[in-house]
Amino acid sequence: MKVTLLVPTLNEYESMIKVMPLIDKSCCDQILVVDGGSKDGTVEWAQSQGYEVIIQKKKGLRQAYLEALDYIKGDVIITFSPDGNSLADRIPLLVTKMKEGYDMVIVSRYLPPASSQDDDLLTGFGNWFFTKLINVLHKAKYTDTFVMFRGYRKSLLLELDLLSDRGYRTPERLFKTKIPVEPLLSVRAARRKCKISEIPGDEPARIGGVRKLEMFRWGLGFLYQIIREVFPQRSYYASVVDGK
Repeated sequence: MKVTLLVPTLNEYESMIKVMPLIDKSCCDQILVVDGGSKDGTVEWAQSQGYEVIIQKKKGLRQAYLEALDYIKGDVIITFSPDGNSLADRIPLLVTKMKEGYDMVIVSRYLPPASSQDDDLLTGFGNWFFTKLINVLHKAKYTDTFVMFRGYRKSLLLELDLLSDRGYRTPERLFKTKIPVEPLLSVRAARRKCKISEIPGDEPARIGGVRKLEMFRWGLGFLYQIIREVFPQRSYYASVVDGK
């Protein structure tokens, strides 16, 4: 099993210089930085440290994954936030867990004894509400459905049709935003009955940079996606979600 650590960046210099040296490079076969247009020296620093860097042509986190796909060498992708929210010491355990044969392993902020120091009252409630909704509507057992920090088979991105516009086009148009991959990945992996596990992992407060969460627009978009996936026969991707 080969592992690619995928690190999306956008003006993360302040945190990158503190977080990236903590990563045990022996756990990964590739560390790939995907930059969305940083102006603060993030790209130059990453290149000076010998990291493989690609520059996005279009904006958006989902676009980062799409443009990185052809460069990813691993069978397993670990998506890692370099802003201080993801703890590098969880990576070895995450890799070990994936080697047990799971399709996806989530580093959960809410699986005891883990906790989030980056949540406020609103984001904490939102994460709880949407996770409960996904568990009820899609017969899952998650404690954390939105977090970026997770490992999964690279092939899931295509098997679950997570990078095409079909699953995002309508809510993005309605709510004028760009929605990340993780909530839909959680929903479709549950519906497909993928082998899923979680490990606890604290979420420290971010070190630097600006929170990129578009709280209300994303929330409305996620709600639309979560409910629509209950009725896959009405969507363009019914055969993908149902595994037919």
